[in-house]
Amino acid sequence: MFTFGFFMDDDLNVTYIALSGYVEMGTFRFLYFSIMFAVYILTMFFSSSIMCLIWKHKNLHEPMYFFIAALLLNSIVYNTAMYPMLLGNIVSEKPVISYSACLIQFFLYYFLCASSFFLLSAMAYDRYVSICKPLQYHTIMTTTTVSVILCLAWLVPACEIAVSIILIVNTKFCHFTLKSFICNNSIYNLFCVRSKIISSYDLYVLFNMALLPLLFILFTYTRILIISYRSGRKVRRKAAQTCLPHLLVLFCFSCLCSYDVIIIQLGSDLHSIMTLQAFLYYPLFNPVIYGLKVKEIFKHLKKMFCRAKLN
Repeated sequence: MFTFGFFMDDDLNVTYIALSGYVEMGTFRFLYFSIMFAVYILTMFFSSSIMCLIWKHKNLHEPMYFFIAALLLNSIVYNTAMYPMLLGNIVSEKPVISYSACLIQFFLYYFLCASSFFLLSAMAYDRYVSICKPLQYHTIMTTTTVSVILCLAWLVPACEIAVSIILIVNTKFCHFTLKSFICNNSIYNLFCVRSKIISSYDLYVLFNMALLPLLFILFTYTRILIISYRSGRKVRRKAAQTCLPHLLVLFCFSCLCSYDVIIIQLGSDLHSIMTLQAFLYYPLFNPVIYGLKVKEIFKHLKKMFCRAKLN
């Protein structure tokens, strides 16, 4: 039986926040544990395998594959930050998280989401240059350019989400039961008074970290579509093969992020339920899509597993 409430460990002077989202699992929590544990292991295995293949094979040492590896690295860090605590709380009689751990989880959750939008933007630009300006590709997408893009994709979101953490720390909490499984934007429901400063800053971050990259991606792929339509069948085939996996990942990721932003504003009880569904299915999506739909990666994965069977 789950019990909830805020308490403080006087010996350690640590504040704990109760996570009431787990109560909705009821008697199925061990089934959820088994499924989520399997998803976690498979995601880590496939993501790590693809990253190792990209590092090992020189024909994959191209900007597109580096960006895929960076996106999968985000997935590994995200899963490592979220799943162990999730799995522990599922089987716990008293699912709680310390205040400091909650802030770290909040930071990683939104930092990695924002970083993923930047990386998807980089992939879109890389595909645009490759398809629309093939003769200039190696001049534009140099090792230095790729390194700068990767640094910015991690550094800029980290700085902007860090400001959100500072604002949250300086806001007074009156409630200590979080209706969620993790510390996402539902943490704002714990505030005594909803901060206008935080709300305004969140709108800025949403525009800067999600909407602008999304508009850039849509513009870029629209240009690719127009140019490939005007070109021959070979260009259209190349555009379809290399852009489709990115578009699938972008669509699914954008839907999840839109839901996360909208549902908290509506104050719906579905927030925690739908968040759980994202943890049940989405983590495997990226490695499966890139493993099956990107031709060169699939070819190397097939060889690796065939070799493993023979041994």
